[in-house]
Amino acid sequence: MSLERTFAIIKPDAVSRGIQGEILARIQKAGFTIVAIKSMRLTKEEAGGFYAVHKARPFFGELTDFMSSGKIIAMVLEADAAILKWRDTMGATDPKKAAPGTIRHDLGTSIGNNVTHGSDAPETAAFEIGYFFAGLELI
Repeated sequence: MSLERTFAIIKPDAVSRGIQGEILARIQKAGFTIVAIKSMRLTKEEAGGFYAVHKARPFFGELTDFMSSGKIIAMVLEADAAILKWRDTMGATDPKKAAPGTIRHDLGTSIGNNVTHGSDAPETAAFEIGYFFAGLELI
């Protein structure tokens, strides 16, 4: 295994329901180090820049509306094989298909309201971390 960093978001649906503490506790219990963390609210344009890879998809407008609808918590997580580990900890995108005990299975309510986001590859993690955090925030 190799120590790596990944990017994670606690989405607006989780923050509005007040379950961010539960998600943070699960992150720590899973063995991640939280390298950087911030609470913020994205504009629709900022959400669009973050999800630019999905711009041609029919759900893009709905996604950017949702991600700019309330506060999020953006984080950089570190662990051995952090990208895969975080994806396993979150569970499948659809909470109904996620394994029991995963964050999305236990706390998500739908594919759209699945409480968390995580990078899917090293290149994605690098872009996403850089989109939200400056170098000095990552020491």
